[in-house]
Amino acid sequence: MTHKILIAGAGGIGKATGLILAEKEDFNCEIFMADRYLDASKSACQFIDEGTSGKAKVSGIEIPESGTSDELEYILKDCDIILDCLPGSQAPRFAAFAKDFKLHYANLTEYVHETNLVTEIAKESETGFILQTGLAPGFINVLAMKLFNEFTRGYGVDKLDKIEMKVGALSEHALAPHFYAFTWSPIGVATEYVKDAVAVRDYKTNNVPSLSKIKKIIIEGQVYEQNFTSGGAADLPNALAGRVRDLDYQTLRHPGHYNWAKDVIDNTPADKDKIEHLEKTMLDAIPMVEDDVVIVYATVIGKDKNGSLRSLEESYDVRPSYVGTKKLRAIQTTTAAPLCEAANMLLTQNLKGPVFQSSIDPMIFMNGPFVKAIYGGTKHNFPIEKEELETV
Repeated sequence: MTHKILIAGAGGIGKATGLILAEKEDFNCEIFMADRYLDASKSACQFIDEGTSGKAKVSGIEIPESGTSDELEYILKDCDIILDCLPGSQAPRFAAFAKDFKLHYANLTEYVHETNLVTEIAKESETGFILQTGLAPGFINVLAMKLFNEFTRGYGVDKLDKIEMKVGALSEHALAPHFYAFTWSPIGVATEYVKDAVAVRDYKTNNVPSLSKIKKIIIEGQVYEQNFTSGGAADLPNALAGRVRDLDYQTLRHPGHYNWAKDVIDNTPADKDKIEHLEKTMLDAIPMVEDDVVIVYATVIGKDKNGSLRSLEESYDVRPSYVGTKKLRAIQTTTAAPLCEAANMLLTQNLKGPVFQSSIDPMIFMNGPFVKAIYGGTKHNFPIEKEELETV
């Protein structure tokens, strides 16, 4: 069977997604790269074709700024799935296309309002909609659910004290005064720094101002800063309501960065939008780099059935790697691989309606062919049966 896939958005993540899918030998697919700019679509097609040494079945089309077009509708009628790599503001539009044309759909956006709109669109759909399935939100939430499930089953409890999820898309080096370099979308960074984060405190879900609490953390011997940013918690606050006392997502940065970013935001002129001002200031001061590193860390903490405080934690350090003949940045592979895995699930399983990170089987997802190739897979923290654990 040949899967026909429309990838909406021909930027860094979109073309990485196309290359990863096209390079997989036992995943037969035809890819349509769609972008507002036809030149971008054609460039992404050339990138994928070169990366697969001419083996890819890929073609490019143009997306109209609004509404649809005869060409887009022709492709939608012929496709099986939409993989949405566009800015989050476009998610409801392309989710509506998926429902109207009876296609599966998966997206990456961390935008909360747009995710709620897509959820409504996806209700009672005959096709599956996997939401927020990139890196953060996405992989980090599946990892946290894996640890939560293992802790509660392994230690024989129903509730935990804390879940912490942390991700950093970082440069290898960081210069003063901003201590940062761009590895992904500047508007995405600015948006997550300004919009409120969602956190659970004492079993209650609250909005927390982003960049409101800088803390230090050491992961594998390296010191980072962590701070609240929007979107990364996905649906876990709702899915685990009443079962986790404190839960949050925080973004990792090199020490010194958050004070600089907060100063820029706090000094936004009264007549300027904070997100636009921050994005412009960062673009004027911060370079884009190719050699990056993605740090992923999650921990769950609670008491076992005997009252002893326990924790489970897992971390990943992902560097740039080759897919086919192309070297991809770590942020590209760590974001695109979960999206590809979501596509694999939607095209091979009978999924319908909205599918959230909390409802995905962590072991199947994290050891799936696309995710495992980038992250290296995962393991059970409790390889023995629960009944055996009780007697150890």
